[in-house]
Amino acid sequence: MDKMNQAFEKMKMLVGMEVEDEERAAEEESSLSFMEDLNRNCALTTKQRFYGFAICLSAGLACTLLSMLVFFNPIKFGFTFTLGNLMALGSTAFLIGPQRQVSMMLDPARIYATALYLASIIIALFCALYVRNKLLTLLAIILEFSGLIWYSLSYIPFARTMVSKVFMTCFDTEF
Repeated sequence: MDKMNQAFEKMKMLVGMEVEDEERAAEEESSLSFMEDLNRNCALTTKQRFYGFAICLSAGLACTLLSMLVFFNPIKFGFTFTLGNLMALGSTAFLIGPQRQVSMMLDPARIYATALYLASIIIALFCALYVRNKLLTLLAIILEFSGLIWYSLSYIPFARTMVSKVFMTCFDTEF
């Protein structure tokens, strides 16, 4: 078998093909990243994308609004509020595709806002489902809501700068 492979490689070299390039191409083809594979398998029509977006966003908003019914039980509130945020965040992947969604979230202009938002989601779920402390869950939800606002502002040009300046002006006091 080795002699056959060597003969095949010599034939490639005679024809002008480089053996290493073909091996690299085969490796690259077999090692597609998860996101590229996901995008390739998510070939939806425009109508299907809008339906997916509308359903996911509606479910997310419904969960977020229904969480207000259990506001006085912070554990249930934290779980439903976080689930609603995750569904609303995932709804935009239907419109622009999961790979572009992740690349936009990891853009250098909003990487810190994304990290803060995702970390606050994890903390809120941890406090609600594992710790089951009402005060910690409520604080985590406040952090999550703040992270959501800061993350959302990262998509509006100059919004974070403007909000920062407003807060600096409001809280810059001299005694």
